[in-house]
Amino acid sequence: MDILFYIQKGGLIVYILIALNTIGFTIILWKLFTLPRKNAMIKKIETKLDKNSTNSVFSQIEYEVKKLESGLTYIKNIATIAPLLGLLGTVIGVYQSFDVITKNGLGDPSVFSNGISIALITTIAGLIVAIPHHIAYNHFISQIDSIELKAKSTIK
Repeated sequence: MDILFYIQKGGLIVYILIALNTIGFTIILWKLFTLPRKNAMIKKIETKLDKNSTNSVFSQIEYEVKKLESGLTYIKNIATIAPLLGLLGTVIGVYQSFDVITKNGLGDPSVFSNGISIALITTIAGLIVAIPHHIAYNHFISQIDSIELKAKSTIK
């Protein structure tokens, strides 16, 4: 199984998916290293409890949570767009198959199978990109929600 062969055969759609995957995994790695600072955020809020009113502490919590959520929209968009790009590649591949049949007839089945293989490659690539991004997005949102709850529970 030569992965470069499949990438080349998938064409432009697969290259776009690879670029999106690179961007997405860069953000995922960044979040994996920055979210552990959650305890620092909670301590920062606890120290402000003595100095400020409850409303300003809630505002501080909201501000810190928004900072933690930065970058997650990109992950969510990649998880949403990747299968759609795979589907677009599927439609293009099937269209090419039927276009070749229309022009040349169905004399040689390999002519038809080429378009179908493009369709399957792009579908697979779209799902390979989307699934881990969807999982990462849900994981990070869950972590941030628990951080927010823990921070709010410190307010009495």
